Amino acid sequence: MKINFLVNKRPVTINSSPGRRLVDILRIDLGLTGTKEGCGEGRCGSCLVLMNGNLVNSCLISAFKLPDAEIVTIEGYAQSKEYANLKQALEVTGAFPCGFCSSGIIMATGNLLAENSSPTAAEIREALSGNVCRCGDYDNIIAGIRGGAAKPQSRRYGKTR
Repeated sequence: MKINFLVNKRPVTINSSPGRRLVDILRIDLGLTGTKEGCGEGRCGSCLVLMNGNLVNSCLISAFKLPDAEIVTIEGYAQSKEYANLKQALEVTGAFPCGFCSSGIIMATGNLLAENSSPTAAEIREALSGNVCRCGDYDNIIAGIRGGAAKPQSRRYGKTR
């Protein structure tokens, strides 16, 4: 089936079977490898993207849900000032030793900060509850997020609906 949708504000047209997963389309067809597949079951958060302004696990989204959708990946979010602030704050704390989980955690955090520009540690933990970091230190991750939250955020990449 022919599918038209937006990825990082750019129009995309692909031919795909209806059951093909968004994570595979992003990584294989579009070369957007910042979105990772960790568990393939929506439990680890490595594949998080925004779809129509909502945070979703791209490993659970089938191609038949994509027509006219607007997808934002870590590559799209990385073009924002918010990303630069957050990335810098996370680097200062040494939050991600290997970096595998970082894109999912950053997408979840960007979504949180778009809704709540000054979250508490408990609110950050709740927002990250679906993300697994196997080698990092969650205290450092939370400290980095709080440092990034101290800088101005906008609603540009958060929920729009």
